[in-house]
Amino acid sequence: MIASIGKQLDHFVWGDGLTRYGVLGRFSAGVLRNLWAVLRDIASGQLNLRAMSLVYTTLLSIVPLIAVSFSALKAFGVHEEIEPHLYGFLEPLGPKGVEITDYIIGLVNNVNSNVLGGIGFLFFIYTAISMVQKVEDSFNYVWYVNKARSFTTRLVEYSTVLIVGAAAVGLAVKALVEFSQEKLVVEMHQNVVLAPVFGLTDRLMPYLITIGIFTFLYKFMPNTFVKLRSAIVGGVAGGFLWATTGTIFTSFIVGSSNRQAIYASLAVAISALIWLYLNWIILLVGSQIAFYFQNPAYLQIGRRDPRLSNEMRERVALNIMYLVGKEHRNPVAGVDLRSISRTLHIPSITLAPIALGLETKGLLTTNEKEALLPGKEMSRIRLRDILSVVRQDGETGSHETPHWNDAINEIGKSIHSAVDKTLGDRTLSDLLDETESP
Repeated sequence: MIASIGKQLDHFVWGDGLTRYGVLGRFSAGVLRNLWAVLRDIASGQLNLRAMSLVYTTLLSIVPLIAVSFSALKAFGVHEEIEPHLYGFLEPLGPKGVEITDYIIGLVNNVNSNVLGGIGFLFFIYTAISMVQKVEDSFNYVWYVNKARSFTTRLVEYSTVLIVGAAAVGLAVKALVEFSQEKLVVEMHQNVVLAPVFGLTDRLMPYLITIGIFTFLYKFMPNTFVKLRSAIVGGVAGGFLWATTGTIFTSFIVGSSNRQAIYASLAVAISALIWLYLNWIILLVGSQIAFYFQNPAYLQIGRRDPRLSNEMRERVALNIMYLVGKEHRNPVAGVDLRSISRTLHIPSITLAPIALGLETKGLLTTNEKEALLPGKEMSRIRLRDILSVVRQDGETGSHETPHWNDAINEIGKSIHSAVDKTLGDRTLSDLLDETESP
């Protein structure tokens, strides 16, 4: 019964029942599929674990993170304009949110490099940077990125985000405040016709700022190329979820007198932890939506392990080396797993293990821009060596040598001999020559 309902839901979500109804039907199908995929990913547990890990990291890093950012804002004299946004972030916690914000700002104002000392200040900076690193690791997980930024790159880019980014936001907020105080703008606010428009703009501004911050994070933080359009889609989705969840959570806090009676003073701490968790899970969900928008091939399969036949694995290995060799011989725009994925119409998560095997055997290598290159001279890369990566290399997990039946062992040797006879000593260079000849 349950299996039958599951199949019907799966067919409804991934079938063409909605897409047949024009633009509105395709839009509805896209929203439903993304919602289904995100719920599936949350149910798998990994997004939950990473969100909870970020909550713990936030508790350790919140003061250093704000202190480092505020040090840049104070230099521009705009830190006072940012403080109201901190109050707005914890507004769903009710009156206690103001109290917690005052406490955090008090701690930040008490931070003094002379008091901390050199080692203490460096630890402060390290704690703030490690927070950003945790966020990058979570985004890399969402975007199927296995290789993080180098230490030097992290240090430079993270410092830029914490200091220059904070200063840019502060200057933008200050400019908005000064603009709103201009005589002409004040008169427009008092105008009977224009006042409702400016009132709506004032209410939308926090959401627009949130969407802008989310979009920046989705574009910048993953260690891979993210299209601006994909980042905007994720930012809009994440900003909308954040605003909606904040409203619901505020209503929950207001009507939770029983919780206050049960948990007493712990109620505020529990509420703050839940609010932090919801914020992080929303940030990761928005990043997941941005990923699916840019890589719709993953929408249905998610992180399910691909099931490749032996023949498919052989063809994938040969195709990867062929495309890499072709680009190396006639350079155009470079080739990486993403471009090969688009060419073969196969998700890069399926290609990655085979590419890693080729790289381990020295047949493939990558440069600093993650472009794929032949691991050695193409005239020395035999086709049978490429196939051996997916046909012969592997392990059973046992500490003993496998014991094959004699008849089956002979069949295996015959198949191996037939492959060697078919390929002979043909190399990758020979294959490229054959395909390029008229």
